[in-house]
Amino acid sequence: MTKTRIDRRFAKTRAEGRAALVTFIMAGDPDLATSLEILKTLPKAGADVIELGMPFTDPMADGPSIQAAGLRALKSGMTLKKTLALIADFRRNDDETPIVLMGYYNPIYVYGVDRFLTDALSAGVDGLIIVDLPPEEDSELCEPALKAGLNFIRLATPTTDDKRLPKVLTNTSGFVYYVSITGITGAATPDYSKVAEAVARIKQHTDLPIAVGFGVKNAQSAAAIAAHADGVVVGSALVDVIANATATGSAGQDNVISHVSKFVGQLVNGIHQARAKA
Repeated sequence: MTKTRIDRRFAKTRAEGRAALVTFIMAGDPDLATSLEILKTLPKAGADVIELGMPFTDPMADGPSIQAAGLRALKSGMTLKKTLALIADFRRNDDETPIVLMGYYNPIYVYGVDRFLTDALSAGVDGLIIVDLPPEEDSELCEPALKAGLNFIRLATPTTDDKRLPKVLTNTSGFVYYVSITGITGAATPDYSKVAEAVARIKQHTDLPIAVGFGVKNAQSAAAIAAHADGVVVGSALVDVIANATATGSAGQDNVISHVSKFVGQLVNGIHQARAKA
């Protein structure tokens, strides 16, 4: 596979001696127009990689914050087709920032795998994280996606032991997403000493970057993760910022964008603090 935007971005952050900031938002949350502006704002604020959630009616691995974001997006009329159009709009002014679609297999299956991969590549998608497709189902989507030129990013968890890990890493590309806690998104604060041990263990099996998520809520937790990982993933906390700004803001879209920029800037500062201490 040729180098993707994801490969190039992690090479860049590695050369700069810092962890990458990976930010998650839900496509269409709180509405399509605001979602596009948030998408445009994230790289300017310091995000290195963007995970874009595909709204789904049964998000079994997600906690209340991301579930609520998905429901808001669906209520605003968001579909997979509109999600791809959103990315295409973003790509008109940004050809560098990697975008990873994250979600569940059902919407892709309904859309049609071949059609989806063609449209995703055309829109400017770089990778996929499909949380309910284990390695045993690689022929469904993973292998066709890799053949098409998309990275397929797999999740590893605290329960992924050394026997299971090689299977999980088979066909994984771009980066490995280490889930720092067991359970749903946004649930708890990770034990950072255990995160360090887990990252070191996974690195014995792969040369891919390791990005760590779940439980990263502020600059301090971002710094703690950045001290050990190649990437820091922030999802529920950012989704909460969007939800709170939407609920309380009198200035509409500008208010949401302002809060998102401020929060992402704080995370960037945390990651840079980790670099300074290294």
